[in-house]
Amino acid sequence: MIEVKNLTKNFDDKTVLFNINTTFETGKTNLVIGQSGSGKTVLMKNLIGLLKPTTGQVLYDGRNFVELSKKETAKMRREMGMIFQGGALFDSLTVQENVRFPLDVFSNKNLRDRIKRAEECLARVNLLDAEHKYPSEISGGMQKRVAIARAIVLNPKYLFCDEPNSGLDPKTSIVIDKLLSSITKEYNMTTIINTHDMNSVMGIGENILFIYKGHNGWQGTKDEIMSSTNKHLNDFIFASDLFKKVKQAEKNEEYPEESSSL
Repeated sequence: MIEVKNLTKNFDDKTVLFNINTTFETGKTNLVIGQSGSGKTVLMKNLIGLLKPTTGQVLYDGRNFVELSKKETAKMRREMGMIFQGGALFDSLTVQENVRFPLDVFSNKNLRDRIKRAEECLARVNLLDAEHKYPSEISGGMQKRVAIARAIVLNPKYLFCDEPNSGLDPKTSIVIDKLLSSITKEYNMTTIINTHDMNSVMGIGENILFIYKGHNGWQGTKDEIMSSTNKHLNDFIFASDLFKKVKQAEKNEEYPEESSSL
């Protein structure tokens, strides 16, 4: 579990995040949504230590990440997995070597054991047959699965995903969503996903945080989001064609005579 308490982030005289209080739950897919420029990426950077909050705390199972020493911070980062928006694979390394990379850097295991672990993770994302290929030789969806395999190779307790479905077609996005959801439960991780994808919200949104202009605008589940009366949230989600269709379908069920006359 990750708890954020009274987190504020300023850049010079500009405040980007205002007193954020939230909890990201273990074993669940925690989604962070909001308009571009709302502060989602800044929040994630504060969570993983790329930025330091101006004020506030980030507690990893009770440990305040903000106050850790450099040595303790480095140790904590080994408990984190990260999936970047573009995949961030090394073009000059094979798929297996990409997945093995964190083990090569942080693990004391011998080469045979590192290869075995990498292959286990590739098998988990159904890509073992592509282990000797290079990123340029596989599709975008496969590259994202390689990135997932690499992110879990060190058995992280916390998984961070920045727009994991960016650039993918809807069918492939669903595959990635289901994979992230199942791995979260299998490894009992605290998974946090920044996303603009409303299909992801309705598909795997077990705990959703809506950031509005740097503020904690709303938090709830994918079921609760449909009945929310939060104006800013509704303006954001119902701009999506998916939510428009869902809302219209609900209206048709509630007023069948009116819908049949349209």
